[in-house]
Amino acid sequence: MSDETNPATDPAIPVLTIDGPSGSGKGTVSRLVARALGWHYLDSGALYRAVGVAAGWAGLDLDDAGALVRCAFDTDIAFREAADGELRVLVNGHDATDELRTETAGAAASAIAAIPEVRAALRDRQRAFRQPPGLVADGRDMGTVIFPDARFKVFLTASAEERAERRYKQLKDKGVSVTLAGLLREILARDARDASRAVAPLRPAEDAVRIDTTGLPIAAVVERVLALLPARRD
Repeated sequence: MSDETNPATDPAIPVLTIDGPSGSGKGTVSRLVARALGWHYLDSGALYRAVGVAAGWAGLDLDDAGALVRCAFDTDIAFREAADGELRVLVNGHDATDELRTETAGAAASAIAAIPEVRAALRDRQRAFRQPPGLVADGRDMGTVIFPDARFKVFLTASAEERAERRYKQLKDKGVSVTLAGLLREILARDARDASRAVAPLRPAEDAVRIDTTGLPIAAVVERVLALLPARRD
């Protein structure tokens, strides 16, 4: 298939990338923006978390890069929208949505994402989400690596303290026992790993619009993002 007929590389299909660190609100904002536009949605972090979960199920060592690369190629990952509108993630045919949201899965995803060959294995999968009428892609390197030609790019951020508080509330609401201090340490550690990794470090694309979400309600952030697009569907 030539690039001219391949949606993954078709510049006529618009892409909005929303990158940012953990807890910046990019997942929630991306889903709401995609719904408002009627576009497809890519949660790139879920792909890395899915590989991490599959690796855990298989008992793989997170230091065994070769085994993790094979796992990235072999793991079947599918997204399904539930009746209540929630996005469910199937890993090798099993609904792993709840497991993907754990701190363990997040830590595994961060470690796996630092392996260049794993990133390469998942690159084409992510680009395949570019389908008409458009795509909202949420992640850490969407605007810099996966869709550098995207017409619209956003980088969300927030203070580490606020991001920890958001995560704390989410987990407490789910009945998970965590401490705010522990979550803040984990977020700061992950920020450092993501920003310093050799391949696709977390950073804003040069042409991205930066939005600090500290103290902003989700609805306000969604409106600011939608306002960046010259045409939108209500």
